[in-house]
Amino acid sequence: MKQIILALIGTIFCALATTIFAMPNQIADGGILGIALLLFYSLGWSPGIVTMVSFIILQLVSFKFLPKSIVIKTMINVPLLSLFIFLTENLVTQPLGDPLVAAVFAGLIMGIGFGLIIQSGSSIGGTSTIARLLAQRYEWNVVLTTFVMDAVIVLVGIFIIGPLYTLYTIIALFIGKVASDYVIGGFDSKKAVTIISPEFKEIARQINTVMSSSATFINGSGSYTDRQHYILYIIVPSYRLITLKRIIREIDSSSFIVVHNVKDVSGGTFFAPTTEDEAAFTGFEEESIITENDQILPDKTDE
Repeated sequence: MKQIILALIGTIFCALATTIFAMPNQIADGGILGIALLLFYSLGWSPGIVTMVSFIILQLVSFKFLPKSIVIKTMINVPLLSLFIFLTENLVTQPLGDPLVAAVFAGLIMGIGFGLIIQSGSSIGGTSTIARLLAQRYEWNVVLTTFVMDAVIVLVGIFIIGPLYTLYTIIALFIGKVASDYVIGGFDSKKAVTIISPEFKEIARQINTVMSSSATFINGSGSYTDRQHYILYIIVPSYRLITLKRIIREIDSSSFIVVHNVKDVSGGTFFAPTTEDEAAFTGFEEESIITENDQILPDKTDE
């Protein structure tokens, strides 16, 4: 049920991004939807009808050449997307007044919608389906073929909506890609921290005591000194990074620290909440930095 709801919401978002922000402001797109929008701008054809007809043709061909699991993924979303576009394509007819703002919000809402559809395990097909068909017959690279087809569709827009609005389209596509990545990968970014220091034991002890967390010891050796030492590895929520770095610097100001951005962490234990010691250590009130999903956990690794 959750997947169905996500797919439905994502499809509605994609449709509204198309009809409220793209169509009235001459913003195009890639894929089949991009073709439908360009045909709307040049010939006045309904994007809802064009996407539906394109979908039916692709499905008939796909059933013969592609695995059924790939075909089934698009059998619900694309008809619903076509229906929602058809029902709302006259909802807004006046341009927003600023095409750049329209491009930003078209990309943002489309990206969120696409991300939700991917999260649900579904798809809206389009050029990726055509790319799979070509890969099946000619062994072309699916990702590269999809990119080339989308790029060609966008560039054709230069002759229909002009160079300026084509650039707005590229901005919308970029923002959509970033937004969908965040939806798929998660908004709650975390930091993976690698620490190399001769005071690794004391740093680990302070992490246990002050942060109620634990680090993983990894055996390592320096290529120059050829001496064995431990490397500390810990994953923390972004807001706790300041506390961790202060702990490290107070113990060993010359320690080697590498911080990596990570979006998706699974398995292991959850993150322990901020303790009274950590709140005092950072100078913040405890209530201001505890999140509702945090919980106190036994002394185990965070990753």
